[in-house]
Amino acid sequence: MAEIELFVNRLDSVESVLPYEYTAFDFCQASEGKRPSENLGQVLFGERIEPSPYKFTFNKKETCKLVCTKTYHTEKAEDKQKLEFLKKSMLLNYQHHWIVDNMPVTWCYDVEDGQRFCNPGFPIGCYITDKGHAKDACVISSDFHERDTFYIFNHVDIKIYYHVVETGSMGARLVAAKLEPKSFKHTHIDKPDCSGPPMDISNKASGEIKIAYTYSVSFEEDDKIRWASRWDYILESMPHTHIQWFSIMNSLVIVLFLSGMVAMIMLRTLHKDIARYNQMDSTEDAQEEFGWKLVHGDIFRPPRKGMLLSVFLGSGTQILIMTFVTLFFACLGFLSPANRGALMTCAVVLWVLLGTPAGYVAARFYKSFGGEKWKTNVLLTSFLCPGIVFADFFIMNLILWGEGSSAAIPFGTLVAILALWFCISVPLTFIGAYFGFKKNAIEHPVRTNQIPRQIPEQSFYTKPLPGIIMGGILPFGCIFIQLFFILNSIWSHQMYYMFGFLFLVFIILVITCSEATILLCYFHLCAEDYHWQWRSFLTSGFTAVYFLIYAVHYFFSKLQITGTASTILYFGYTMIMVLIFFLFTGTIGFFACFWFVTKIYSVVKVD
Repeated sequence: MAEIELFVNRLDSVESVLPYEYTAFDFCQASEGKRPSENLGQVLFGERIEPSPYKFTFNKKETCKLVCTKTYHTEKAEDKQKLEFLKKSMLLNYQHHWIVDNMPVTWCYDVEDGQRFCNPGFPIGCYITDKGHAKDACVISSDFHERDTFYIFNHVDIKIYYHVVETGSMGARLVAAKLEPKSFKHTHIDKPDCSGPPMDISNKASGEIKIAYTYSVSFEEDDKIRWASRWDYILESMPHTHIQWFSIMNSLVIVLFLSGMVAMIMLRTLHKDIARYNQMDSTEDAQEEFGWKLVHGDIFRPPRKGMLLSVFLGSGTQILIMTFVTLFFACLGFLSPANRGALMTCAVVLWVLLGTPAGYVAARFYKSFGGEKWKTNVLLTSFLCPGIVFADFFIMNLILWGEGSSAAIPFGTLVAILALWFCISVPLTFIGAYFGFKKNAIEHPVRTNQIPRQIPEQSFYTKPLPGIIMGGILPFGCIFIQLFFILNSIWSHQMYYMFGFLFLVFIILVITCSEATILLCYFHLCAEDYHWQWRSFLTSGFTAVYFLIYAVHYFFSKLQITGTASTILYFGYTMIMVLIFFLFTGTIGFFACFWFVTKIYSVVKVD
C-alpha cells in the first residue's frame, strides 16, 4: 500500500506580519524525511515546507493515533519559554498550513447564510479572556468556557478524498483533504481514546503540563471531483469573492465608458484644431494663431533633471514589460496557486533579463534630452531604483532576522539575488545603453528655438499641482477593487487566482493612464505651457500616491495587525510596491504623451 506523506508549511497570522517556521514551535517533529526543494519565489515569500511526523497508509483508517507527547515544567526556564511562545501564538491566532499531495489541507466550516467556507489553514488554539469573551476559534464550542485560559487543538480528524483512475493498472488520485481541529485532555495519555474535556492551559497554570498530540484519518471515494479541478472547492469558498464579481464588472464598464468619452473628446477637438491650423496660409491668419501651435518651437525643449527622468523611464520600461509578460503567463495558467512561488520567481527572473530595454530606453531619451554623461546615466539606471528597493528590502529583512521569522531571507539567497543583479542585470543594462547611445538622437518633427518662450499666467486648473493630483484619480478608480484582493492575498493570507480579471484591469489601467495624461497634456499645451515631460510622468505616476493612501486606509480599517515590528514591515513593503507602481504608471503616461505630442506636431504645417 502507498504511503501518504503530510508536509507542514510556515505558520502565519492575520494579526502579525511575522510568519514562523513549524520547527520554531514545540510541536511533534519528524524523525526523518527529506525537505522539498524550494524555488526562489517560495524563499522570497518565506514559505518553509518541511516533513511532518504525520504519515498515513492509503485507505487505512486510523483512530486517535498518538503522534507524540510534550511535557512542560513551569519551573524550568526553557520549558516556560516554549509554553509562553505557544500561548502568544494562540493569542495572535497563528494558523497551521498543512499540505498533502501538493494540496492545502483545509478546514471547512459553516458561516452565515448557510455558506460553507474552506480555510487553507487551521488555528493552533484559542483563548478565553479573563472577562469570559471567546476569541477566534473558541466560538466553535461551548466547552471552551474557562476564563483566562488557552485551549490548544491537539487532535485533528483528517478525511482524504480520492477517485479511482480507470487505467490498465489500478490506481487512485487524491482530490481533496479536509480536517477538523479538536481539543482533548486525553484521559490516558499513553493510550489516548480522544475523550474527556478540552485541553486547557490556564494562564496561571504551574507545575507539570502534558500535551498529547493525536490524529484520526479516514478515506472516502469521490468520483465527482476531477483531478484538474481539485482546487476549485477551496477557491470558490474564498470570502467575499462571489460578492465582488459584480463590482469588478461594474468598475470595468465605468472605466471603459470614461475612456471612450476621453478618446471621443480628444479626437473631435484635435480634428477641428488640425483642420483649422492647416488652412492657415496667409500672414494675417498666422498672427491669429493661439493655443498649442504657438509653443511648437519649445515643445521638445529638454526638461530639467533630464538625467533623472530618463533613468525613471528606463526602470519603468523594465517593470512595464515584466508585469505584462508575468500576467500573460499567469492568465495561461502557468503561475496558478498550485505552482507555489512560480509568480514571484517568474517576475524576478524577467526583471533581471529585461536590463537591456531599461538601458536602451534610458540612453535613448537621455541622448534626445541633450545629455552627454552617458556613464552616469547607465550607472544610475542600473543602481538607483533597484538600489532603493534592495535597501528597503534589506532593512525589512534585518527586522525579520531579529524577530526570528521564517520570512527572513537566508544570507545565501541574498547573495544569489545580488549575483543576479550585478552579474546579469547590470551587464544587460550596459549592453542596452550602448545600443541606445550608438543610435542617432530621436528626430523631432519641429525645431527647437534658441530662446525659450515665456509661459503666460496659468489659471488654477492648468497649474502643475492641481493637474497632477487630478490625473491619478481615474486610473486609481479602475484598480482599487483588484487592489483590495491583492492586499488581501498578501496580508490576510488568502489565495489570489483571478489573473484573467487582473490582466484585463492591467490593460484598462494602461489605457486610462494614457488617455488621462494625454487629455491633461492637451489642456496645458492649449494654455501655452510646454513643460510636458515631467508633468506627463507625474500625472499618471500620482496614481501611486492614491495607492499609498488606500494602503494606509486598508491597514487601519481591514487589518488587525499589532506590534511595532509588524507595522514597520507593512509600511516598509508597501513603500516598495508604491515605488514600483509609481515608475510603472509614470512611464505609461510619459510614453503616451510623447506619442501624442510627436503625432500632432508632425501632422500640422509649421512655418
